[in-house]
Amino acid sequence: MARVPVKLVDWNEIVEWSRGLAGRIKESGWTPDLIVAVSRGGFVPARLLCDFLDVSDLLAVQSQHWVEAARAAERAILKYPYRVDASGKNVLIVDDIVDTGETLMLARDFVEREWKPGQTRTAALQWISTVAKYKPDYYYIEVRDWTWFQYPWTRLEDITQFIERLAREDERLKHGIGVDALRAIFVEWYGVRPEDLGWYWDEALRRAVARGVLVVEDGVYRSRV
Repeated sequence: MARVPVKLVDWNEIVEWSRGLAGRIKESGWTPDLIVAVSRGGFVPARLLCDFLDVSDLLAVQSQHWVEAARAAERAILKYPYRVDASGKNVLIVDDIVDTGETLMLARDFVEREWKPGQTRTAALQWISTVAKYKPDYYYIEVRDWTWFQYPWTRLEDITQFIERLAREDERLKHGIGVDALRAIFVEWYGVRPEDLGWYWDEALRRAVARGVLVVEDGVYRSRV
């Protein structure tokens, strides 16, 4: 059992899930006039929903909770707030996943308070029902066992942070290990094989070294944190 269970999500799944989510919104009989992506994770699902729901107006607000892959910040924050006149419009606020639910709630409350829409509803591809404090109005997949969904638009960022977490927390890296051992430890922690990551694995290793988190000498990787 991986310490941090990770599911690699591919682009085809994202399109399928977004189309399914659009179908549920249509079935409800409610039609959005404006879609708001919760940046950054909600950008792609929100754009796909615009396509599938035939909505042309797309905006974004940046509400942030996860500051590192699979590790939560203490609280959600809203960055770069701005005002829009959304009076009389049905506004759909979209995120990729609802885990704590704090980012989506923060975005919803801000839009309702500052933009004064006609009606506001929320949507996400996944809802982790066992840990979330908030249930979106629409979701496509209910997740009962906590999993880090590794979406394709954050692959390099997440894999780099996964490697950096190993460097900080796994004692074996403090003594120096070869790349095969590092691959094995990565699988032990995350349940994902580096060979399934393609070029992302090599690029993430290079990025971790460039950031000074790892040092590599003669094929041996050692933590510097």
